Amino acid sequence: MAKMCVLDETKLCDDCGECGVCDLDPNKLCDNCMKCLQTGADYNAVEIDEIIDDGTGTELYDQLRRDLEEGGEDKPFDCFKPKQFTPKNAR
Repeated sequence: MAKMCVLDETKLCDDCGECGVCDLDPNKLCDNCMKCLQTGADYNAVEIDEIIDDGTGTELYDQLRRDLEEGGEDKPFDCFKPKQFTPKNAR
């Protein structure tokens, strides 16, 4: 199943990186600093309106568990490592 863009549900994901851009600084990748949620309220919250399960989580977890038991690396979670980002207007 093809992965869809999280910002435009009519478009296939082409790994453009737009979904990882900081809302406050378009030249920076989001690093979860949470400055965009600082509203002066007593608490901050992000409303989750939908969880999409494409069925790959269980397979990745099982593979990771097997790899770690065999002394391997955590390659399925490479997606959490910092990435280099080049804004579209700088290309």
